[in-house]
Amino acid sequence: MASPLHAGRGDRSVRIRCHELAPRIGDLAHNCRLIADAIVEAMAADVQLLVLPELATSGYHLTAEEGQACGLSPDAAVFRQWARLLSSEAVLVVGYCEPDGPHLYNSAAVITASGILHSYRKTHLWDTEKTIFTPGNNPPPVIDTPVGRLGVLICYDLEFPEMPRQLALRGADLIAVPTNWPHVDRPPEEHPAEVVQAMAAGRASSVVIACCDRYGAERGTTWTEGTTVIGADGWPIGRKDLERHLDAAVELSDGRRRISPRNDVHHDRRPELYL
Repeated sequence: MASPLHAGRGDRSVRIRCHELAPRIGDLAHNCRLIADAIVEAMAADVQLLVLPELATSGYHLTAEEGQACGLSPDAAVFRQWARLLSSEAVLVVGYCEPDGPHLYNSAAVITASGILHSYRKTHLWDTEKTIFTPGNNPPPVIDTPVGRLGVLICYDLEFPEMPRQLALRGADLIAVPTNWPHVDRPPEEHPAEVVQAMAAGRASSVVIACCDRYGAERGTTWTEGTTVIGADGWPIGRKDLERHLDAAVELSDGRRRISPRNDVHHDRRPELYL
């Protein structure tokens, strides 16, 4: 039985690709070529939702001067160029460095063939990001797109359970998460901690979460390379190939939030007890 909160959209499948990249610090032209190539490859594979890493246009461990030099505004021509590479039913989510006067923002653009639908500024900054970036002050979006209602978070945002939960409560079918996860030790055979958090968030709200990490080393940091697509049941789907594509077909059913004949993960909430 479909949850009445989200009835009427019908069961459907969405083809997702998360493509790990290794951007070069401050090399905007090179990084934009990497992104364009990733879009062309994805469209040839009939991908409907392409998620690329956090700060894919700039690299991560920037100085403020480098960020200003290679930053992009949401009306930059390159976003329109990428839009023209997308099929009419495809959506791209990509991280970029956004200057606004003296401030820098760690941002993510949601792009379709018609152009940018939304640009989101990361609200939770990790470690040295606080020395470079300004946190965004607007809540993450839930946007109507060709693949469904899409929410967007960036990296550390996902580690606050309230963030994916509120996107799901606002009607998100999927959540795209561009990320750069620095490698940290973990017990043998365990998922990275960030993937565990994504799995818990997906299962708690019956929402699909697509996390795209990066690879390589940058100014002393190596990356988890933890790219993962989480199904609405909380389990990872798909496996990265040698080209660092993780492709997954996810099922979005109207009834996915009803987890037993008597339980709906949204309707069973008792927020009056959660203060």
